[in-house]
Amino acid sequence: MAKKVVAAQKTGAGKVFTKCIKMTKSDKSGAYLFKEEIIHNDHVKDFFAKK
Repeated sequence: MAKKVVAAQKTGAGKVFTKCIKMTKSDKSGAYLFKEEIIHNDHVKDFFAKK
């Protein structure tokens, strides 16, 4: 089933979006948290710049 999703993202508008994963450390517990978003290629630097 994953193959169909990947194939669908490569057509048309799917080429201008990127899945970004940012790892941050929690202040409360010290554990690592992962924030995932699918964003437009123009906003990738903004995603990683904000805390």
